[in-house]
Amino acid sequence: MPFVLLGVRGGKREKLTQAARAGLGLPPARVLDWCEWLQQPSLLAASLAQPCVLKIDSPGDDARVHARLMRQGCEALGRAVPRLPEMGEIAVSGEWFAGLSLALRRVAAELSALPHVQVMNVPDELLLMTDKLACQRHFAARGIPVPRLLGPIEGYAHLRAVLDEHDLQQVFLKTRYGSSASGVVAYRRNGRGAEQATSSADLVQGHGGARLYNVKRLRTYNAQADIAQLIDLLASQRTYAEAWIPKPRHGNGHFDVRVVTLGGQAAHRVARVGTRMMTNLHLDNQRADVASLLSEKDLAVLEQTACAAAATFPQSHVIGLDLVVRKGRAHVLEANAFGDLLPKLLWQGHDTYAAQLQGFASHEA
Repeated sequence: MPFVLLGVRGGKREKLTQAARAGLGLPPARVLDWCEWLQQPSLLAASLAQPCVLKIDSPGDDARVHARLMRQGCEALGRAVPRLPEMGEIAVSGEWFAGLSLALRRVAAELSALPHVQVMNVPDELLLMTDKLACQRHFAARGIPVPRLLGPIEGYAHLRAVLDEHDLQQVFLKTRYGSSASGVVAYRRNGRGAEQATSSADLVQGHGGARLYNVKRLRTYNAQADIAQLIDLLASQRTYAEAWIPKPRHGNGHFDVRVVTLGGQAAHRVARVGTRMMTNLHLDNQRADVASLLSEKDLAVLEQTACAAAATFPQSHVIGLDLVVRKGRAHVLEANAFGDLLPKLLWQGHDTYAAQLQGFASHEA
């Protein structure tokens, strides 16, 4: 049975998928490029005409795909198309998500008439995981421990009011449709009026006003004017707040854990260790062996919580989950619909791509 990948042709995810298939002795995946499909919708039905396995992969950082999803989202919402973002600029707006939703619902509609297609990750669950706030509410409603949700933030003044209402001095802000720490802010203040915001967003002043850009080296803001502008800009891209959960210490840093679940079972896992508030690996943080950092009790809690979270997405074969495990309790920080991009991380001798393919390889004999 052929394997079809809706992804970015020539991208790193496609290359890792093809390498995994070659390593398993399987024929190359047939790739349906996101941009090509958005330009020619009939390509999907043609690619799925015969019995096959379909994996919907991330549209990634392909600027052409981002622009087309933005345009289609604006059309669906009846809004004017905004200025398209520059390279590295943070632009994870509701218009982009509306375009993605339109695209994936089109996929779902076609799949409903194609019972011969096995789907690794169904569109509606991908969309729910891509909407971070909705996903965390989804988990909370099903008894999965998550940080306390404080809801959408309309701007700096509103953030201060929310903190006062909940008697909090520190909080995490996240863009609702962001990924890989894009637009995440760790905000804290004290009783003397001092405040600080640490973020992967770089505030750049220029013609037409300030803009935000993703950077690998975290920025720290201490001036109220900068913090207010940062949060106001992010709020325009649908930001929400959640309570700050301390991460366990390791050396002079702290860590959380990424777990990849396959078929609902906890498989690959890696500790992400950093000295700053955000431990995402692309921010030059370090990998560490989870088993060396957690007690047997905490390891068991980690697996139980990851499996319980995955069970709430029963039609998603592959999920990336970020968790904090501390003092015998685990909290899910977020689910990642495309959280399998962890090169060279092995579980039972296979990387994330080979391991997820194994469950479907018997259908390709």
